[in-house]
Amino acid sequence: MSSRVRILPENLTNKIAAGEVVERPASVIKELVENALDAGASEIVVEFQDGGKRLIKVSDNGFGMSREDALLALERHATSKITSDDDLLSISTLGFRGEALPSIASVSRCRLSSREKGTIEGTEIYGEGGKIKEVKACGMAEGTVLEIRNLFFNTPARLKFLKSKETEAGHVADQVTRLALSRPDVRFSCVSDERILFRALDGDLVERVASLLGRSVSSGLFPVNRQDNGLQLSGLAGQPECSRSAASHLYTFVNGRFVRDKVFHHAVLQAYRRFLERGRYPVAVLFLAVPAGDVDVNVHPTKHEVRFREQSAVHDFIVSSLEEMLQSTPWMRKSPAVEVLPDVARGAQSERRVESVREALGNYRPVPAREKFQEALFRPKRTIPESKQAAEETAPAPEPGFFSSLTVLGRYLDEYLLCQDGEDLLIIDQHAAHERVAFERLKMQFATGVVESQGLLFPEVIELSHSEAALVAEHAETFQKLGFDLEDFGGQTRVLKGIPRILMKSNHTRVFRDIVEELSVLGRSRTVTDIQEDILMRIACHSVIRGRQVLAPQEIAALLSALDSVGFASNCPHGRPVLQRIRRTDVEKMFKRG
Repeated sequence: MSSRVRILPENLTNKIAAGEVVERPASVIKELVENALDAGASEIVVEFQDGGKRLIKVSDNGFGMSREDALLALERHATSKITSDDDLLSISTLGFRGEALPSIASVSRCRLSSREKGTIEGTEIYGEGGKIKEVKACGMAEGTVLEIRNLFFNTPARLKFLKSKETEAGHVADQVTRLALSRPDVRFSCVSDERILFRALDGDLVERVASLLGRSVSSGLFPVNRQDNGLQLSGLAGQPECSRSAASHLYTFVNGRFVRDKVFHHAVLQAYRRFLERGRYPVAVLFLAVPAGDVDVNVHPTKHEVRFREQSAVHDFIVSSLEEMLQSTPWMRKSPAVEVLPDVARGAQSERRVESVREALGNYRPVPAREKFQEALFRPKRTIPESKQAAEETAPAPEPGFFSSLTVLGRYLDEYLLCQDGEDLLIIDQHAAHERVAFERLKMQFATGVVESQGLLFPEVIELSHSEAALVAEHAETFQKLGFDLEDFGGQTRVLKGIPRILMKSNHTRVFRDIVEELSVLGRSRTVTDIQEDILMRIACHSVIRGRQVLAPQEIAALLSALDSVGFASNCPHGRPVLQRIRRTDVEKMFKRG
């Protein structure tokens, strides 16, 4: 009886391996460029035709290969990157499997030319469908050149799945962009159908991002650099206004390798959660350095996925590193370029500005002070003992914060504040600003367990459903920390005897029911911190001014001062911007003076 189990022929196993590694022309270019980077290349040229279906050519000036090594490189599981199973635990190169070249060669017409440094001549190997047809000596520069023609010529089923020329060319350009971002010290050129798509010179990351993603994108990015417990996060992260509707501009690298890791992406989005509206993604180019033994890159043939040994520690490190940058809101304090004027012109301009400010301030309408509102939102002034008062009076006054140093020009629609920063006009959303201040103060109080509660003169009886009563019982400690004083009245009935002091001017019963409803929607899939912050957001939103409301000058000053005292002041907790900047050049263009 004949055996049913048989060993597959080598040409078939190579095609199966190619199905895992070679998905489309962009996959081929990824593998070849990674090999060039591992070979120490300082310049890489990528050329392709017909979206990569007709020709892919990758040239580098790396170490090159001898005749023997070039022949071995086309064999399966032949690599110079690792030698034992222990090396799998400390991989520092981009490639290591030894499958890419033979897999690519098995589904194409491949020409490999390589010259080792210090040798007189190079070696040229030509193969079709994984079979070597010719080996000869050749003259060439030091380095390696790989030409891949007629990709999938012997696997028509795979060829049918490729998209149009333009679509495949777009995937190739995106792939080369990611690789070029990973190594700003290497020169990259990308040529499609003999037309240069881009050429990136070697330099720093800022220059590389500007050349590949555009000056408009790079101008909104700010440096991130933090190191702790063997982990390091570096790179550039964007301000909220640079967000996109997809994660196409979120570039994440682990030990120099581009990855689409769920832990990494979730940590980035977690850090931006109070800056961006739902469905928006930040722009960032981030490099995470992890000890080689603490990350497993041998998860998938494409090497786009990794597995961290301490996932929670890596996640928390990324979140805290980005929050540290975002909390400082460097984009607000970035000094705009100011035109240098002659002394006489500068003096006249200053006088006109002072006069216009005086006129604007004189137009304020007097309004009654809202003492209870300020008491709920802002901290009351502390009394200074006489023994310390003299010392504090002689001490130098602290530098005013960004918002406190703004010149208030007036109001617009009683919803927005018009301010001046240098030669720029700033428009501040009153509601978003108050909401951020209230949220950050509530968050601080909640963390210390001292959210101020106000007892009700007439307690309110609240009827709950069975599920709502169960949720209230489950989160009883959270409600208590939030300042809600609840008492069981039998069955599903609760008596509300106290509420957070900040809700005194709001419909606190409605807020309480909204929180219960939100708890039922959030469910157990969300972390405890996320649930608590969403509840604090709702309380903050209901406690501050909504719609049109005239603020007195002292209230405006208190609001701006409060914004300086909290972090993440450029956006409200829901991600909406607190301020918008209109530059002088934009104003001059409106009046045809630019």
